Amino acid sequence: MSQSALVAVLALPALGAVFAALLPDRAARLAGTGFAALALVASVLLGLAGHTGGWFSYQPAGSGAPPIVPWTSVDASWVPGLDLRLHFGVDGVSYPLVVLTTLLTLLCCLYTIWHVPGGGGRGGTLVALLLVVEVGMLGTFLALDLVLFFVFFEVVLLPMYAIIAGWGGEQRRHAARKFALYTLFGSVLLLVGVFTVVAAAGTADLVTLTSGAVTLSRTTQLAAFTLLAIAFAVKSPLWPLHTWLPDAHTQAPTVGSVLLAGVLLKMGTYGLIRVAVGVAPAGARWAAPLLGTLAVAAILVGCLVCLAQTELKRLIAYSSVGHMGFVLLGVATLTATGIQAALIGNVAHGIITGLLFFLAGAVKDRFHTGDLAVLGGLRERSPWLSGLLAFAAIASLGLPGLAGFWGEAFAVVAAFERGGGGWLTLGVLAAVGGALTAAYFLRLLRRVTHGPASPAVEAVAPPALRISGMELVAWSPLVILALLVGLVPALVLGLSETPVQSLVEAVTR
Repeated sequence: MSQSALVAVLALPALGAVFAALLPDRAARLAGTGFAALALVASVLLGLAGHTGGWFSYQPAGSGAPPIVPWTSVDASWVPGLDLRLHFGVDGVSYPLVVLTTLLTLLCCLYTIWHVPGGGGRGGTLVALLLVVEVGMLGTFLALDLVLFFVFFEVVLLPMYAIIAGWGGEQRRHAARKFALYTLFGSVLLLVGVFTVVAAAGTADLVTLTSGAVTLSRTTQLAAFTLLAIAFAVKSPLWPLHTWLPDAHTQAPTVGSVLLAGVLLKMGTYGLIRVAVGVAPAGARWAAPLLGTLAVAAILVGCLVCLAQTELKRLIAYSSVGHMGFVLLGVATLTATGIQAALIGNVAHGIITGLLFFLAGAVKDRFHTGDLAVLGGLRERSPWLSGLLAFAAIASLGLPGLAGFWGEAFAVVAAFERGGGGWLTLGVLAAVGGALTAAYFLRLLRRVTHGPASPAVEAVAPPALRISGMELVAWSPLVILALLVGLVPALVLGLSETPVQSLVEAVTR
């Protein structure tokens, strides 16, 4: 059953993309949404059938176990002459991201049933592209062959380019080209890094590469980690390779922004943990101080830019730079606390920022602007929309009890755990970044929700200000998950404790 669920998670969205591309528009959107729902069901079944322990207490792998011990896997020959295999598997590190991907894709497909962005043609094509992006993201999280990982990592490029260029804003083609060029730059480095590892190790199997069965020389590890880390930093994105992100987020349609922020950025941080650190631990130890410094720079730069932003979607986009900085700081510490903070930070950011972009799209649809100087007094005219925006902003700034708290707080704790003047300084600066995060989100709420209603808000008729049933269906799961993950972090941390501990042992030995 678990192997069937694993195959279904990948096959269902691929099949849904075919139906969505071929059927008439309305039927295509319904069919694509149906297949996205089945993929979510398959991902839940994968978790239920793929392990023998309880949800919060997985069977320990034992001291000295390899970092990757899949709950279930599928392994078949792909290119026999090159010893490449279709090797897929899932464990506690990848599973939360699999569920997050299937959930956000379903919500985006549901959104398109009632609302198709203008300018890009039929909604069925948009749904087909969303499902192809889902296949690429899921394949990245499930691949246990390094070459297969690279293939799925690249699958998302063209459909996401088409989503931005086809259904985006006025500057969509410029933003799409910028996204493609930056991503292609990272892809070239990733390809060179992958074949550096494969050529030196004689295998592309990630389980073997991370188990210690194959020992790469220090020089090879340093070179491989440098190439892989830069490639993943582009996708994350890490400052100063982040400049494609604000344009892509601002110009993308709402569903594109949700998937881009909610999952696509996680491919970079997941690759950094799973591939770069797992395959080249000596390189990770060597680069950790620099990676931590760049992560804190991303936090501070993202916060300062957000304090000066005047457009809603660009502010949320730059906030992602800061939040992903906390994730990367956790990884850089190479401690169990830090990597756990990175993993829960990944999931929390996907949930909360997905909700923020849904809400930003709703604001722009109603008032035809995202300019903070034009908006104002939303609380007086649409208290429910204002309240949800306040909830998402407070969750994103890291209020205890909500999902955003754990990743940020424990990334700082992990930096303090590392000790030494350098790491203590980075921890303090990251904590200052956390305070600045609260400042710019509170500024956002003051400008948009408080005070008298602005002329742009007053001009909209009351029926258009109500939250529709479609919006409630799309937003409610994210609100509930932001609360659940905040109150019960073991939903994520209970899954990843054993593989993270094994990874840290592998890095330190």
